[in-house]
Amino acid sequence: MFEFLKPVSEDLLAYMESLPEHMLGQQVECYRSGYEPELKEGGLVLFSVVENRNDPNGSLENLSFDRIRKQFYSLAKGNWSVVIYDLGEILTGETVNDTYFAVKEITKQLHLKKCIPIMLGGSQDLMYGQYRAYEPENGMVNLVNVDACFDLGNVDLPITNQSYVGKIVIDQPYNLFNYTNLGYQSYYVAPEELDLLNRMFFDGYRLGEVAGNLKMVEPIMRDANIVGIDCNSVSSAYYGVRPNGFTGREICALSRYAGISNKVTSFGIYEYNSDICYPSGDQLVAQLVWYFIEGVSARWNESGELETMDVIHYQVPVNDEVVSFYKSRITERWWMEITYSNRLNNNLISNALLPCTYEDYVEACDQILPERWYNAKMKFEM
Repeated sequence: MFEFLKPVSEDLLAYMESLPEHMLGQQVECYRSGYEPELKEGGLVLFSVVENRNDPNGSLENLSFDRIRKQFYSLAKGNWSVVIYDLGEILTGETVNDTYFAVKEITKQLHLKKCIPIMLGGSQDLMYGQYRAYEPENGMVNLVNVDACFDLGNVDLPITNQSYVGKIVIDQPYNLFNYTNLGYQSYYVAPEELDLLNRMFFDGYRLGEVAGNLKMVEPIMRDANIVGIDCNSVSSAYYGVRPNGFTGREICALSRYAGISNKVTSFGIYEYNSDICYPSGDQLVAQLVWYFIEGVSARWNESGELETMDVIHYQVPVNDEVVSFYKSRITERWWMEITYSNRLNNNLISNALLPCTYEDYVEACDQILPERWYNAKMKFEM
């Protein structure tokens, strides 16, 4: 794994050593020249990926994550028991496919060690490498993307940061079960793209819908395996150049929800551009990492399997269906059960429970089937 990586620089190491004891710079264990840290199970592993050649507007020469690292190191450590590592940077491959391969292999190796990778990336097509680390024989995966666009693109053309989702959907081997977009902005999404998303029974939520009810994100993240955040989904008041987007507080809340999810096993922050990012933007990206770690430290071991949970069972007749809802007696989180007419597809996931909200239960009581329930049922029966 370390053959793909460039150690943390001596300048950054010196900066870390100059920080007060309570700051993260004194707590993070780094890959440095001549020293490879022994990764412990449950560790959170930060690394950056200097790659944006598949961004038509990318400038590889000026892409640096040193400012983010300094901001991250200078944050105070939370009340955490998790161990944090910084493995430096993935060496830029001779081709972009070489970089994807390195991202895939490092992510796979970290999963084997039961560690959670946290990637700081250039262009968001790097999510393709992140996704490819999940092998079909290990089960289907759910991907959540916080992005103003769908990035489906034209799959007949070479992959870019505007078409990587389309490549994930169509490229073999297939192991994507669900894709969810959080925060899309309608003026960046063609009607044909929205129609395609709906026909694949994937989920998309507009910026206003998510920002107006952040709690709706919790069950979506609870069912995710891979989470990616596009920095350009944030308003230019906090980062970048787009006038509309999530506020700093909102995007940090989404990052924390991703961390809380027991299922999330890789997390990436992409589309960082050191040329246009001012100091508060660097601070925000560092705080996204901090909030993800804060979420991981607050995880509660609820597997989502009925036989291991203490739940209250509610049965709600909706038209010709009887939908079962379950509420945890401990965390008060909700799930809804999907029933299938085609039982052959049950091997796609380990159980038939879909995380949901109390509002989904109330809607079902009002004879409205939750859209996520319908989409999940249709995908299993296709």
